[in-house]
Amino acid sequence: MFATETPTTAVSLTDNAVAKVREILEMQDPKPAGLRISVVGGGCSGFSYSMAFENSPGLMDKIYTYDDLKVFIDQASLLYLDGARVDYVETLEGSGFKFDNPNVKSTCGCGSSFSA
Repeated sequence: MFATETPTTAVSLTDNAVAKVREILEMQDPKPAGLRISVVGGGCSGFSYSMAFENSPGLMDKIYTYDDLKVFIDQASLLYLDGARVDYVETLEGSGFKFDNPNVKSTCGCGSSFSA
């Protein structure tokens, strides 16, 4: 099987998130093919989010396109990310990507890990 490009999205990225990812992507040399969003084991609540640039999608990845930005998500992560929304926020306390995920049952005190 090969990675498939999917027109409907399980994960939505806000305009702010897409703009920030593009800004960071443009600083990379060589320029990666896209952004991987995944759920990995770890953290105080059991799972945490991971975002990293990738040169190519995996064989079983779903590929979502936001204008010209490609986002790769593996099948296992899709189970936890379905319906999630990723935003980029800047506040007095700091800035970063924020996940709003309807599948999360609880989060840790620091907010960087979750259980589903």
